Order: sequence, then C-alpha cells, then structure tokens
Amino acid sequence: MGSSAILGGVVGLILALTGAGGAILAVPLLLFVLHLGVAEAGPIALLAVGVSAAVGAAIGLRAGIVRYRAAALMAAAGVVFSPLGLWLAHKLPSGPLTLIFAAVLAYVSVRMYRQATAPAGQGAPQPAFSGPPQPCQLDTQSGRFVWTAACTRALAASGVGAGFLSGLLGVGGGFVIVPALRRATNAPMHAIVATSLAVITLVSTSGVVSTAIAGRMNWPVAIPFAGGAIAGMLGGRLVSKRISGPRLQQGFAVIAGLVALGMVAKALLAGGWHG
Repeated sequence: MGSSAILGGVVGLILALTGAGGAILAVPLLLFVLHLGVAEAGPIALLAVGVSAAVGAAIGLRAGIVRYRAAALMAAAGVVFSPLGLWLAHKLPSGPLTLIFAAVLAYVSVRMYRQATAPAGQGAPQPAFSGPPQPCQLDTQSGRFVWTAACTRALAASGVGAGFLSGLLGVGGGFVIVPALRRATNAPMHAIVATSLAVITLVSTSGVVSTAIAGRMNWPVAIPFAGGAIAGMLGGRLVSKRISGPRLQQGFAVIAGLVALGMVAKALLAGGWHG
C-alpha cells in the first residue's frame, strides 16, 4: 500500500530528526490517514518502532555503550506485561483507548517542549538528579552496574511500565525508559539512550510476535509502513545534524500537542464507547 509506505517514511524522518519520542506519532497518522483503530494501528506502529530502534541499538552495541544486562532485565519484565497491554487494547472500546493515547501523547509533548526550551546547561543530562545516590551505580573499573536488590527492582519496574504501554498503545516506551534510567542509574546519557533502544527493540519484538500469533497483524499495511520508516530514518540521519535542534524539538512538541487534541475530539465525536 503506497500511502502506508509514505506514512512510514514520515515517521522515520520524524524519528531521525527528533529522537525516539518522535515515533509516538505513528499511531495518530495511521488513525487519521488510514482510519485504523488504536488497537489495530498499535502493533503496526510497534513493528516500525522496533525495527528503527534495532538500528540504533546495533550501533550502540558496536560502540560498547549498551548496558546489556540492564537491558535484558528491563526487556524481560516488559515482555511479561506486553501481552497484558495487548489483551487490554482489544478489550477496551475505541473511544477510551483513543483518549488514553491522547493523554500519553500530550505528556510526551509537554515534556519534550520543556526540554527544548530549557536554558543551555539546565537541561544537561548529567548529573541527572540531585539527592541520594541512584540505586544502580556504575563500577569505575569495569564500567558495569553494581547489582543490588534496589537496582534490580528499579530497572524491573521501568521495564514493566514500558512493556505494558507498548502492548496497549503500540509505543516503544522510550519516554518511560529514559527518565527511569536517569533516576535509577548514574550512567552517562549516551549509554542510557543506547540501552533504552535495546529494551525497545526486545519489547517491541515481543509485541509484534504476540500480535502475529494471534492473527491480528495487518501485514499489507505493516510491511510497507515499516519499510518506509526505515527509509525515512536513514534519509533523515543524513540531514539531521543540519536541521535538528531546539526549534525543531519545540515544533514537534507543538504538533504532537495539537494531534493529541485532535485525538480527543475524534474520540468524543466518533463514539465507540461500548465494547
């Protein structure tokens, strides 16, 4: 389907220019342009998000900055709860599910806008948080986390949240994982982002496989959409250094906020409040 590939290309381009949070617009695009429901659009978006995140995770692994044990723990917790999100997505009426997605999109919009408008230095990722030391501390000798019960709990809890939302809404969960890793660890930001991409890849794969096994994946739309996303992302990476920056992030945040309002209007006007 040509329109599906074009939409995927738009998502990939946004992803390359704005970062992982840009992929959250995949579901609204499928909703408004192809008139799919959130429950059907979510797995399609998840496929595109997972494939795109895999590219970034592979680059991070080659650079040795992925904390793969932490990623494996978070992904394992996410994989357990992703099917629960998928199940709930198909049980909830389309109206409430659309409103839930709109709320998440509005949250991402506000958070991205605040980050983009923070004065230089104020939004710097390190030190991430003041106060008591984070439960997951990097060993200065090995560069790996010193594992404790508190560290394990913190990482597993963030994996649960990311997995549930990925199944419910078809989002990668980066907006959950990155802040959680910043709170729980003292890892540098480039390692946090790379580790987040690895988690997103694994959790997204689980959601896509679960949907495929259940026979709920719309492959004629999903395959060209994912292909377009890869092409758009690779093309966007070539120009991202020239045109990316705070203004672009602010623009995306405003567009995402407007889309969230549009989703609210769609949910209220279209009905779909009964299962």
